[in-house]
Amino acid sequence: MADIHIRRDHQLGLSAARKVAWQWAEQAEEKFDMSCTYEESDSCDEVQFTRSGVSGTLKVSKDHFELDAQLGFLLGAFKDRIEGEIVKNLDALLAAKKPAAKKAPTKKKAT
Repeated sequence: MADIHIRRDHQLGLSAARKVAWQWAEQAEEKFDMSCTYEESDSCDEVQFTRSGVSGTLKVSKDHFELDAQLGFLLGAFKDRIEGEIVKNLDALLAAKKPAAKKAPTKKKAT
């Protein structure tokens, strides 16, 4: 059995991180036919996902996401590809929620 472990730090806070996790779970259900359950708590939420050959959890806290997945024998051969797809999807969701960088005010010349 192949294992996948991914950790992504963020500065979203728990409320915004929950929104990202919900989006991730919805994508996992739609694109990969996963069955996902979401459990909220005061400090750390958990998304449990499963389908034939895959099971795991995505832990959601105010400052990081931590995904652990176990791939069955057949899907283990595709571990690198599956891990790459998970990383790409999670990073894209995080990038979309990242606050825009503030521009420095422009200096005006004294006249």
